[in-house]
Amino acid sequence: MGKEVSESCVESLLTEIVSSYCNRFYANKPELAARRIEAIGYQVGHQLAERYTVERPRFTDHLEAIKFICKDFWSELFKKQIDNLKTNHRGTFVLQDNKFRWLSRMTVDPLSDNSSSVQDPVAMAENRAAQATGMYLYFPCGIIRGALSNLGIPCAVSADISNLPACSFVVRIKA
Repeated sequence: MGKEVSESCVESLLTEIVSSYCNRFYANKPELAARRIEAIGYQVGHQLAERYTVERPRFTDHLEAIKFICKDFWSELFKKQIDNLKTNHRGTFVLQDNKFRWLSRMTVDPLSDNSSSVQDPVAMAENRAAQATGMYLYFPCGIIRGALSNLGIPCAVSADISNLPACSFVVRIKA
């Protein structure tokens, strides 16, 4: 496309959005912060899908639209395609990105946990990783949901972190 934004600017903006909504605006209401972050992503995805499909014919089925998201849309956003697409052919799609760019610089500090309870260190590390990255994934979930909504596909999108920076986005088409 014609205009691009520096990747570091987008990452900084995402960091500030998450920080502002989680630590200032809705510090005591993480579920509300998550909804607001996802709503911002929805608007971004909706507008990007409009821009990227302006000269394309409408998609004829869900699978065609999901493939567009995995190939063309993802390539525009992240300079690479989704690594793997799985479906149950009943309205659920799993988009796997083995090196999700927005998580590639995230780390978990093993010393940041101040709890005195005895737990499995691996489980503690996984829990911290999930908490640290969870809020950052509401934005791309919103982007996917907004893009698919623009393409006429109402859906719900969630994210799973398997192993940083790998990430799976689960798209459930609404009937």
